[in-house]
Amino acid sequence: MLAIEVEDLRKTFKVQRNREGLKGAFQDLFKRQYQEVTAVKDISFQIPQGEICGYIGENGAGKSTTIKMLTGILVPTSGHLSVGGYVPYQEREKFVKNIGVVFGQRSQLWWDIGVIESFQLLRKVYQVPEQDFKKRLDELVERLQLQDLLSRPVRKLSLGQRMRCELVAALLHNPSIVFLDEPTIGLDIVVKSEIRDFLRDMNREHGTTILLTTHDLQDIEALCSRVIMLDDGRIIYDGGLEELKNRWGTGREVLFQFGRSTKLAQLEAWTQQLPVKWSAENDLNAKVWIPLEINVSDVLGSVVGQADITDIKIIETNTDDIVRSIYQSGSAVKMDNPETEPEKDKVAHV
Repeated sequence: MLAIEVEDLRKTFKVQRNREGLKGAFQDLFKRQYQEVTAVKDISFQIPQGEICGYIGENGAGKSTTIKMLTGILVPTSGHLSVGGYVPYQEREKFVKNIGVVFGQRSQLWWDIGVIESFQLLRKVYQVPEQDFKKRLDELVERLQLQDLLSRPVRKLSLGQRMRCELVAALLHNPSIVFLDEPTIGLDIVVKSEIRDFLRDMNREHGTTILLTTHDLQDIEALCSRVIMLDDGRIIYDGGLEELKNRWGTGREVLFQFGRSTKLAQLEAWTQQLPVKWSAENDLNAKVWIPLEINVSDVLGSVVGQADITDIKIIETNTDDIVRSIYQSGSAVKMDNPETEPEKDKVAHV
């Protein structure tokens, strides 16, 4: 069963073009000029029920615009989308009862009243029966350890405390699909870990579908088996994390610690038949870079038994490094079709 279905989705905005200088500003008062800017360009994807999918891309790639269309905030210019069996902008009242949304930089809690009062107001908004609400609230409060926060005004919460409350607010009506837009932004590593553990448990226990938009790729590595990468309003990659690493990872590094002095020239001689690169801080610590097509065991076999090794550490290329290198090198436009030239259109930063 599909939780989210998107086909040829496009969103175009009309943006005012400001003319230069005092004369231009005066002209804009009486006759404004506009240009069309396409933020999302005919994207298609499907997300099955129960999947956690990462949705990533640089600023201005079209991530937030997509989320706003999927949650019914924006109406698409063209294309088709279905979320939980509903068209978000057409069946809004029925649709919102089936989804939860957390925007990391926007709050759905009332700033000057106690947290529990915000939860009670949301219960009425979503028309959750009192008994179901109490059961769900008790479960979420215990899991996220909010017992001491319920009576506090939202404005007196720390960022980490508020984000945990935002999660509860989004889940009180037990939605089957949850959209998370930068849910861990600005949080310390301990709170991030707690939120990741909670989301993983919620997905496993309730089968909740999660679409996660984030710049923190550690969130993606911790939670997602699949990632959709967006660039200039287009999907440039849709697949598994391991496939992304295999396709775009540059290789692995192996760190060696030796019990006695081992010269760099000797290490290079032992592996001269292999296309690897050695570097060394000193005679007791060395690092070798191994391309993906070479087995790590082949390199280890050339060194183990000939050197006095006290420790070995294998470091895989992580997703953060891969995505950063794709964008910095300009490879993003070539990922799907190397023969396709990038369009000249500008992307709206929305």
